[in-house]
Amino acid sequence: MTASAPAIELVGVTKRFGPVLANSDIHLRVEKGAIHGIIGENGAGKSTLMSILYGFYQADAGEIRVDGKPVKIPDADVAISLGIGMVHQHFMLVEPFTVLENVMLGAEGGAMLSRGRAAARAELQRLEREYGLHVDPDAIVGDLPVGQQQRVEILKALYRGAEILILDEPTGVLTPDEADQLFRILDQLRAQGKTVLLITHKLREIMAITDAVSVMRRGEMVATRETAKTSVEELAELMVGRSVLLRVEKGPANPAEVRLSVKEARVVDTLGVERLRGVSFDVRAGEIVGIAGVAGNGQSELLEAISGMRRLTSGTIVVNGQPREAADPAELRAMGLAHIPEDRHRMGLVTRFQAKENVILGYHGDPKYQSGPFLDRAAILSDCQRQMEEYDVRPPDPELKCANFSGGNQQKIVLAREIEQDPDVLIIGQPTRGVDVGAIEAIHRRLIALRDAGKAILLVSVELDEIRGLSDRVLVMFDGRVMGELPGSADEREIGLLMSGVEGGA
Repeated sequence: MTASAPAIELVGVTKRFGPVLANSDIHLRVEKGAIHGIIGENGAGKSTLMSILYGFYQADAGEIRVDGKPVKIPDADVAISLGIGMVHQHFMLVEPFTVLENVMLGAEGGAMLSRGRAAARAELQRLEREYGLHVDPDAIVGDLPVGQQQRVEILKALYRGAEILILDEPTGVLTPDEADQLFRILDQLRAQGKTVLLITHKLREIMAITDAVSVMRRGEMVATRETAKTSVEELAELMVGRSVLLRVEKGPANPAEVRLSVKEARVVDTLGVERLRGVSFDVRAGEIVGIAGVAGNGQSELLEAISGMRRLTSGTIVVNGQPREAADPAELRAMGLAHIPEDRHRMGLVTRFQAKENVILGYHGDPKYQSGPFLDRAAILSDCQRQMEEYDVRPPDPELKCANFSGGNQQKIVLAREIEQDPDVLIIGQPTRGVDVGAIEAIHRRLIALRDAGKAILLVSVELDEIRGLSDRVLVMFDGRVMGELPGSADEREIGLLMSGVEGGA
């Protein structure tokens, strides 16, 4: 081993899943003490490649070198023994356990067991101090916000001696503030000599935090760049294979009649906490109204109340001129309302079902899917194939379980199902969460086309650029209230002040 040996080197790594070539002759060099980004469209093979490195999958061909030495990684235990840790996009924590119990879990054997709980606590506290990863060791993980849960995952990896840390879409579930905190932690890890592999769709994050970035497209590694010598525009084009429009192009809105009206909506949850505090607004046909705000300020409860998933404590909701009263989601769909939920796993999909089963969820009673008293399986298959082609779902396999699609392709399945019903009112939470830059462009264009076709769209997103780019009007929520309304052209400072609870936005 020489002093110049990279932390990780992949040479000619290839992986197939049946007829699908997920990774094709991949070459990758990651220097020690660097943050190295891996980017690519949904289904480009990024997560498969990292899963090979962490021992979840075995390559069909090629070689892995760690510190210059060829290694075999048959499972995660071997990866950990080689100093490789991984923080998955969807955390692998035991929610009823404490932070300390989660960190120790799986590391109970051998010398670690003999150190005892007190020694483990001392080591955890040392790691927290050294890397700025402060979290209460005795807190129940299920009670922690998602940003704190991610810290626990990082602490787990460091506790096991990770020198190389893989983070898969780490900001996909974080608020902007939590993402900023994560970047400070990654900067500290780099300063301490750790090597970080960062998988993300977000090109601004790549530019902000990485030293180098490698681009994957359709299973191949197409380029590696020093971050300081590239640009968002070049990376986007490398990812997609064509020039990508990074801003939303739209003409002025032509709002018409009110399609959705919310008046003095209040929601008190089961703990007696008031989540919505007299929210009122209208959404008209032919406009997009954006809801901005830091996550946890009532946006989720608002979407759930409008979609019939949560009862109002008081107030009224009118859809297409019809008072919603206590309508359930099925009745609301019949009234012309479609809902794309914020959490696709918990509310948008049944991940153990096939794609063709998921595209009819909630609409399985539609006559076009019926054949007498039974479901028309041929019609369902054909409709799923059409939607997958139109929305560029990869792989375009209607019989693949949704759990086996990447997060962005899962999102496309939900979007296709709801938009294809031609609703008059579309309420949508986090439309591009976990979606790559090419697909974001396509989704944004589709939403603008729906607006221009006379649909009323209510949009919730934690991405401020997305809110500003798509919305004709922006409502800013804080602590369950609408703090103010701004035009979509409002600058970030105006919106940010209202998001912080400063009335008047200045």
